[in-house]
Amino acid sequence: MGIPQPAFYMFKCEQSSPPGMPKPSCVSQHDPESQQLFQYLSQKVMQEGIMGTVHTVRTACLNRCTNGPVMLVEPGHIMYTALTKEKIDRIIEEHIIGGNVVKEYVIESELWDEPISPRDMKTQMGM
Repeated sequence: MGIPQPAFYMFKCEQSSPPGMPKPSCVSQHDPESQQLFQYLSQKVMQEGIMGTVHTVRTACLNRCTNGPVMLVEPGHIMYTALTKEKIDRIIEEHIIGGNVVKEYVIESELWDEPISPRDMKTQMGM
């Protein structure tokens, strides 16, 4: 038997805008907890004994800045918003381990609609 593929990838936005930038970011210099969330997520996965099947990934901007801090869970394209340590605990327990999406933390559908193929995007852009 070979090394199994991960069952989940958890992409945590780590974008931090420079001071004076008008748009919010998922990691804020003025919010110490936002700076600790990726480390907390990784440690929680390790403590639960599931790091072999769940990969935590630092990522740049996921383009949902006003709803941050955000995290994308694959498979499923599940975008969680306004993350806190407590929310991460529930997401790991209920979604990752238990198999049930934590619906009250999922981004609103009008902000996270169905994906568009690159070909269709080019057509929409008139290219």
